[in-house]
Amino acid sequence: MAGPSGELSPVIAASTHWLARAYPAGSADSIAHTLSELQARQAITVAAWLRYPTEMDAALVAIAGPGGSAVLDWRAGSEPDDEALESEGWRTWVDEVVVSWAACLLADPLLARRGVDAVLAAVPSDTSRPSPYPRTAGDVPHEFRRLLAPDERDRKAAVLLRHPDLLEPIAELHRDTLLYLLDAERNEPALPA
Repeated sequence: MAGPSGELSPVIAASTHWLARAYPAGSADSIAHTLSELQARQAITVAAWLRYPTEMDAALVAIAGPGGSAVLDWRAGSEPDDEALESEGWRTWVDEVVVSWAACLLADPLLARRGVDAVLAAVPSDTSRPSPYPRTAGDVPHEFRRLLAPDERDRKAAVLLRHPDLLEPIAELHRDTLLYLLDAERNEPALPA
């Protein structure tokens, strides 16, 4: 996995914008809005890096385009009016699979940890280069702290964004593929006998 790529910036930005608009912050407070959007961006970033793991993958999506938000808009009931379509060209850069995977990560903390671990495992072991994944003392990558270890303010800000039932129509679209990719089905902890 190549990790961050400038090629993925439009996909990450548009997909984050879609997710943050579909599941807005729990209050009108601008800080709550920012905290909620940061959590959406972290989940979208992990999902995008999982979906497009190489520079070649990122370059191809930049050429072909990710597909747009039409199915997501329909599933979430947030289809724009015909008059608004011209001003919402960003919707063409939304990646349905990335948003679905991000919804899965936001709704399931264990799956989020698996996703981040998969991204981190792909970081080259060349220690002479600075890592794009700074770590905190608790071994949670700083870049993904709000996704993996949200504090009370983060949780209050993202009540809708992290609600499993509300996310389900979006998460279920491509959950099976994410579970397969992360080997989540076969590695579930065994129940005690």
